[in-house]
Amino acid sequence: MTLLPSAQHEGVAIAEAAEATGVSTHTLRYYEREGLMLAPIDRASSSHRRYTDADIAWVRFLTRLRSTGMPIAGIRRYTELVRAGESTVPQRRELLVEHRERVRAKLAEVTASLAAIDHKIDIYDREISLS
Repeated sequence: MTLLPSAQHEGVAIAEAAEATGVSTHTLRYYEREGLMLAPIDRASSSHRRYTDADIAWVRFLTRLRSTGMPIAGIRRYTELVRAGESTVPQRRELLVEHRERVRAKLAEVTASLAAIDHKIDIYDREISLS
């Protein structure tokens, strides 16, 4: 989804970027302050932040990493590798492969817990139907 009109490439304000990414303006500022954005966020002549489509796409990816439990330090490392260029593709891939394995392990743990909850609900359902 392109947020910017084709004839205009100034970017969108922070409130629009927050809405487009599903994070708060506070989070956007935090990501910028912590050096997690790929490039500095452009500023309008009024000094207000202006987010490009690329910035929005990057924040969406960061959000996915965070929602799957990657720590800020891991995201920072990944960001630094991306900034360093194509020579870091193997390291970036390895970082994501390791994260994927942690996510899969957590998913298996949650799936097992859900099965235990479902089993307990089934027991209660049987008890209720017998009464």
